[in-house]
Amino acid sequence: MLAETYPFYLANLPEQPNTDLVVYDKYSGEEATRVALADASDIDRAIDAAVEAARPLRQMPPYARQAVLQHCVERFTQRHEALSQALRIEAGKPIKDSRGEVDRLIDTFRIAAEESVRMGGEIMNLEIAPRARGYRGQYQRVPIGPCSFISPFNFPLNLAAHKVAPAIAVGCPFVLKPASMTPIGALMIGEVLAETDLPPGAFSILPCRRDGADLFTVDERLKLLSFTGSPEVGWQLKRRAGKKKVVLELGGNAACVVDADSDLDDAVNRVVFGAFYQSGQSCIGVQRIIVHQDIYDEFRERLVAATRELKSGDPADESVFVGPVISTKEAQRLEDWVQQAVAAGGTLLCGGQRNGPVLEATLLEDVPLEQPVCSEEAFGPVAVLSRFDHFDDALAQVNNSRFGLQAGVFTRDLHHMLRAWDELDVGGVVIGDVPSWRVDNMPYGGVRDSGLGREGVRFAMEDMTEIRNLVIRTPPAEQR
Repeated sequence: MLAETYPFYLANLPEQPNTDLVVYDKYSGEEATRVALADASDIDRAIDAAVEAARPLRQMPPYARQAVLQHCVERFTQRHEALSQALRIEAGKPIKDSRGEVDRLIDTFRIAAEESVRMGGEIMNLEIAPRARGYRGQYQRVPIGPCSFISPFNFPLNLAAHKVAPAIAVGCPFVLKPASMTPIGALMIGEVLAETDLPPGAFSILPCRRDGADLFTVDERLKLLSFTGSPEVGWQLKRRAGKKKVVLELGGNAACVVDADSDLDDAVNRVVFGAFYQSGQSCIGVQRIIVHQDIYDEFRERLVAATRELKSGDPADESVFVGPVISTKEAQRLEDWVQQAVAAGGTLLCGGQRNGPVLEATLLEDVPLEQPVCSEEAFGPVAVLSRFDHFDDALAQVNNSRFGLQAGVFTRDLHHMLRAWDELDVGGVVIGDVPSWRVDNMPYGGVRDSGLGREGVRFAMEDMTEIRNLVIRTPPAEQR
């Protein structure tokens, strides 16, 4: 299903200097393919090429950049199943989730194609006081320059797309480091980009080891670093990034509030999805479920029953909902966290059994808040239930976290909705659904340890541009 080997892409061209990076099938644990691994000299050449490409890419008219993005949409659509199967193998993602991610990859490039011809500026009235009479102004957005992107393993296609597509739309050359455990999706994007008329050096996609990737962060030729991954790594990179702009999309332990007036059937259905889709490996996956005392017992009973129905196992099986997490080591960590929570006084409601890298969908309740499964990012198929009596108490529970990415609130009370929007210290509040909901044109990102800046195609495009102002003075003799 996968090729025997994959090259990396340096200055738009494939290169195969070695096959040093082994990519494993995350379910079977067997070797799936081998990938060319870049070293520091390759990264240096790629950055040089990006600097050389900055001017011709900036001068490429918007309709031409749009054509590149439209070509990608067409080719990704044609290769939909191949991309899905590659994702299923390298990430262990259940095949239905894999197909959904390819859909989002296509959406992201389609949105970028639409936005590529819209990014402009504004005419400004500068005559705000007598001293400014005869002055008028306007500004345009110009590409920030060569960009550095580091993407994670959990959405190898779409989270890379959220960096790549906006960069092409605004005219920024880039170097991309995909996650070493899941590089194939990004390299397949590279295959399609190599078919286009982008100027030489416009893109490089370079799998490399973390200890060899310093230039992605510290090189001053790069004007923006966009990183998606763990908070510990992200904040460390920001400290070392120097003068460049930094955008961080980091972790979370997202909470979902279920108010007393909720439709229980709907809330249970959505919470099960939000907690366990793609085996819980989403930074906005439902980890903390906070339920009103009046409906808690019934909600818990229904949620446990629905969770027990989820099938775990081989992600190639169309009926499997919970596949492997990214490695057996991570599954062992999650199993340990569950056992620690129970030892500390929590109750295991269902799940908790591990088979290699596959952990069953797991629900706990009454877990002490200091336990890692409550206070840290689980990043797996584990969720914790708790109760509340008053709505403000529920909001306080949501905010009792070092993270702040998104929160979900099931309520029909308009005042509760507005209070949640005003009081929750998160980047996004989703009413009537789980925090796991996202479409690719909305502003997306977090506060506190969840990151800095926003993605979503148009918002990423703004980050990848600078405002250049123009002031025009009309001499007094010519003023009317």
